[in-house]
Amino acid sequence: MRLPLTSLCFALLATQACTHGSNRPEETPAATAPADRAERSRELARRIIIADGHIDVPYRLIEKQGPDGQPTEDISLRTEGGDFDLPRAVEGGLNVPFMSIYVPADLQQTPGAAKAHADALIDLVEGVVRKAPEKFALAHSVEEARRNFREGKISLAMGIENGAAIEDKLENVSHFHQRGVRYITLTHSQDNQISDASFNTGPRTWKGISPFGRQVVSEMNRLGIMVDVSHLSDDAIRQVLEVSKAPVIASHSSARHFTPGWERNISDELIGAVAGKGGVVMVNFGSFFLTQAANAHGSARRDAAMAFAAERGITDRQHPEVMAFLEAYNREHPFPYATVEDVADHIDHVVKLVGIDHVGLGSDFDGVGDSLPVGLKDVSQYPNLFRVLLERGYSEADIEKLASGNVFRVWEQVEKVAASTTSP
Repeated sequence: MRLPLTSLCFALLATQACTHGSNRPEETPAATAPADRAERSRELARRIIIADGHIDVPYRLIEKQGPDGQPTEDISLRTEGGDFDLPRAVEGGLNVPFMSIYVPADLQQTPGAAKAHADALIDLVEGVVRKAPEKFALAHSVEEARRNFREGKISLAMGIENGAAIEDKLENVSHFHQRGVRYITLTHSQDNQISDASFNTGPRTWKGISPFGRQVVSEMNRLGIMVDVSHLSDDAIRQVLEVSKAPVIASHSSARHFTPGWERNISDELIGAVAGKGGVVMVNFGSFFLTQAANAHGSARRDAAMAFAAERGITDRQHPEVMAFLEAYNREHPFPYATVEDVADHIDHVVKLVGIDHVGLGSDFDGVGDSLPVGLKDVSQYPNLFRVLLERGYSEADIEKLASGNVFRVWEQVEKVAASTTSP
């Protein structure tokens, strides 16, 4: 996700150091000891492909560049900070992390800046692979991702978070496809030239997507880039579904059912609409996406910090006085972390609404600060989620679908639509 960087806004949320109604057969949970279930979960994570729809490693690395312009962290080794590195990914069984090419909304205001920033992040991802080709490989297709898995390499797929990178030039869609981008989140924290944003609480620019946005969606269909509706307003999602000839994804959105009124999460109606198009909703792990208590706490903390900053004329969210205020606020009002069981609740909810074929994982690791739930603090902990799902009656085949099978199906269908569109 990367939290919005405009003024202090929503980024302050993360400033913190069921039963199934699916179309799948039910399975009675095995009467095994917790230790046995934990080991079964770890073994399952090693055996299947896990694809996570949204991990914000590139922006984390570019924020920590040294004087030579190179990242000061080496994610092929265990790192002290962050939520992702190769050793922890191996521990958790993560095979295909979609690297978020995050474009801050403030770059939309400067011609050329958004595209240049996206290209720089893509360069960075390519550099990670060049530095450790025996450990990492790019993945431009499902076939490549599966081949990399067989070869014991972690695939770095790429998705642009914020279509502002396209600017007002349709040819830039092709440019980013050629660079390996395989999904684009059409907007982020502010309305852009393509779409209205869910975070915009004022008048909406387009009341959905723009005329140019319709062209962008069609061009993405033509080229074989998945359309990502996370961050979009409800009307924009509806209009994307009308325009797109291919299934879409919500790469890192949880269910609004648990956070009523918060448009950033996806409504039951739109979960049904995405599924009806053949798409996938990929559940976000950030606590404020998962529970109303965490969401309300984040909003209250944001409002308090913004009021504090406004009184002092501070606009920098990292200003020492603001950080000191937040530390004091957090001591007085401890953050109500969600749990791995809450993530499972969101998966249950999507499954109950539309079935096991339309849910996936979009953790937002490295993008939601220290708001991650108990039991899912980094990429080593996917087996904890699998354990809970096994306890709730999910089969191993179900878990394989939500771990990668569903998003791979959409990815391949998008490629088929592109092939039929471009063929004579």
